[in-house]
Amino acid sequence: MSVEILDGATIVNFLQDEEAFNISVRNRFVHLDTDNDGLLSYGEMLKELQSLRVLEKHFGIDVEPDPDELARVYESMFIQFDHNLNGTVDLEEFKKETKQIMLAMADGLGFLPVQMVLEEDSMLKKAVERESNKVAA
Repeated sequence: MSVEILDGATIVNFLQDEEAFNISVRNRFVHLDTDNDGLLSYGEMLKELQSLRVLEKHFGIDVEPDPDELARVYESMFIQFDHNLNGTVDLEEFKKETKQIMLAMADGLGFLPVQMVLEEDSMLKKAVERESNKVAA
């Protein structure tokens, strides 16, 4: 993990660089597709969904969530990716939903820079690296 500074434009610029975005999405998809069938099952996406810490309410202090509520949240999130509701997520569905999530993050950040702790292989980290490389060039 590293502490980085970014704003909404960092994310939007990354999404507009279709080559960089597509490579990042494809790499993440392949990483998640543990059975290499070209589709993501609920089980394959579950660990990724769990990493989002969607029910954390106390900013770093974990509170034991209701397991049934958590299961419903993860199932609902998976359905957001499964656009054709066939029980799996293909690369195109994964890319479209990932883009929507990132656009929502960009909208939420706005134009004021913020400091964030980012995981090394995250899409946001890739966006920051892309911006840093453009500034350095």
